[in-house]
Amino acid sequence: MPAQMYGCCGLVCSECPAYLATQANDRAKAEETAQMWSRQFGIEVRVEHVWCDGCTAPGRKCAHCAECEIRSCATGRNLATCAPCADYPCKQLEAFFQMVPMAKASLDRLRAGA
Repeated sequence: MPAQMYGCCGLVCSECPAYLATQANDRAKAEETAQMWSRQFGIEVRVEHVWCDGCTAPGRKCAHCAECEIRSCATGRNLATCAPCADYPCKQLEAFFQMVPMAKASLDRLRAGA
C-alpha cells in the first residue's frame, strides 16, 4: 500500500474522494464527489472542479487549491505541509482546525516525526 499523501493543511489527500476518483479516472465517482461537496458546502461544485492529483503533487488540482491560503503560504515557504513551519499553528490553521480537527492530528503526528 502506498504511503499516505498529505495536503499542506494536514488533510490526507490519498483518502480524499476527489483524489481517489482522479487516480481511478472514474468520472462517475468525480460527479458523485462534486454533488456531495455542493451539498456539504452550499456552493456549486462541478465535476471539472474535482479532478486532483494531490495538493503538493505535480498535476491536476481541485478548484479550491487555486484559492487556498494555507496551500499558498506553505508552498510559498517551500514546505510540503505546515507541520515543520516555525509559525505552526498559525491563525489560518487554527480556524481550519475548528472545522477539520483531524487535520490538526495529522500535522501534529508529522511534526512529531511519526
